[in-house]
Amino acid sequence: MVGSKSRHEKARKPIWNAGRIVGAKRPLKAQQVWAIRFHLDHEGRTRDRALFDIAIDSKLRGCDVVKLRIGDVAAGSEVRRRATVVQQKTGRPVSFEITEEVRQSVHAWLEKRRGNADQPLFPSRVNSCEHISTRQYARLVDGWVEAIGLNVRDYGTHSLRRTKASLIYKRTGNLRAVQILLGHTKIESTVR
Repeated sequence: MVGSKSRHEKARKPIWNAGRIVGAKRPLKAQQVWAIRFHLDHEGRTRDRALFDIAIDSKLRGCDVVKLRIGDVAAGSEVRRRATVVQQKTGRPVSFEITEEVRQSVHAWLEKRRGNADQPLFPSRVNSCEHISTRQYARLVDGWVEAIGLNVRDYGTHSLRRTKASLIYKRTGNLRAVQILLGHTKIESTVR
């Protein structure tokens, strides 16, 4: 029969990742980090600047970044120099340094945010007792990346986790140090 499709052709669904870039997203380069910071400062987006900075400094997965509590990064009105959180994926504690510039942006956010140690660092607009969702975090990252002219398909929330690690590896060549920073148990994960 001409013009009719076989039963097999009709049942085919489009492939979910057709046309998408799959695999690891690129880390940001140093000049891209500065471009995003400049954009967020220029727009007066204090929360987003603190979120971006803490994501880069902490090297945490997105699910862990959004769940940060005020008490995880601050003691009273002082932002800590080091913080320790338990990773959701591994259940292991991971420590990270909070650099001076990041402490300043987090402090500026906390002055606006207000709240006590048990409250989310980045609360949801829908329910202030809850943190922002990982989906909202991903939308924010997409917006930041797009604002500086990068292709959104090449970068994601995991790009922020990988950024500082890739910059450190580029400077030192020490893969074991990067493994420890990311909290990987297998060196193969770090190599990837």
